[in-house]
Amino acid sequence: MNQLPVAPHFEPARVGEVWQVPYQERAADAAAWAREHGLRPAADDKLRVCLVLVDCQNTFCIPGFELFVAGGSGRGAVDDNIRLCEFIYRNLGAITQIAPTLDTHTAMQIFHPVFWVNEKGEHPVGGATIISSADVERGVWQVNPAVAASVAEGDYEYLQRHALNYVRTLTEGGKYPLLVWPYHAMLGGIGHALVSAVEEAVFFHGMARLIQPRFEVKGDNPLTEHYSVLYPEVMAGPDGASIAEKNAPMLRALLEFDALIIAGQAKSHCVAWTVHDLLAEVGAEDPALLGKVYLLEDCTSPVVVPGVVDFSEQADAAFQRFAEAGMHVVRSTEPMEGWPGFSGR
Repeated sequence: MNQLPVAPHFEPARVGEVWQVPYQERAADAAAWAREHGLRPAADDKLRVCLVLVDCQNTFCIPGFELFVAGGSGRGAVDDNIRLCEFIYRNLGAITQIAPTLDTHTAMQIFHPVFWVNEKGEHPVGGATIISSADVERGVWQVNPAVAASVAEGDYEYLQRHALNYVRTLTEGGKYPLLVWPYHAMLGGIGHALVSAVEEAVFFHGMARLIQPRFEVKGDNPLTEHYSVLYPEVMAGPDGASIAEKNAPMLRALLEFDALIIAGQAKSHCVAWTVHDLLAEVGAEDPALLGKVYLLEDCTSPVVVPGVVDFSEQADAAFQRFAEAGMHVVRSTEPMEGWPGFSGR
């Protein structure tokens, strides 16, 4: 598990920018790098390590995009991704597979402005409107009849009942209330793509270790939010019928690894809920397995909008809870063999 130098093509100053990855050139570079440093195909790994990258997409990680995760420093996701890319390059020989998740949305989803209208026919402001069960019960916010054709086969009455059941379920389950988000991570749009520097590092790893990354799409269900890659926020409709399921294939795949490393955005939301669901599943099966989970605390940041909202305390509390349960909170700059319990796996 000796650390490698960072590949010479990596430019930290460009991590906060969007650009085209030169795939053919990087594929040749990766093959030469593997020969130079004696990298074996990932299939030969005796210690199988998966790096889960939660939503390292332009929409969350590039300044000026829809939901840039600035963190407390104002540069949160950019600096996180600089450290993340360096971590990938230094540990090419130790990381067996990389599993990037992709938050994936279309316009007419329950958390986007067009889904809702008030009595004047106005849509809520994305990023600034919380819709409670009381709001729906009183008609302060109603389902936009025009979206029924796209998301409920024209059944507006069902969609109304679903919306009320949905916000009630969120409240009863202790989840975040329904926040209407700005349109973001739009399928087919530039915001949906991985950050260019991260995509390059993932591609380079796959070419050097001869393994396909496991891309995991989440969030495309119009009737529920999907912060965690493992579970949707709500799984049943107003009549009890299933509208979504847990991601059992992803969970099974992750549990087959000897170690899981998790990074990405945002620490307070999609990362926290993914780890929360992993904790619930693994803890129920075998609590000892929690010791194989490593959280890169310096490659993730909380949602912070100065003067509006700051989820830093909630994010830190979640990571503290994960650590107390048996997971390891580590830093990307520390050699992996020095992480608690890692060298003995």
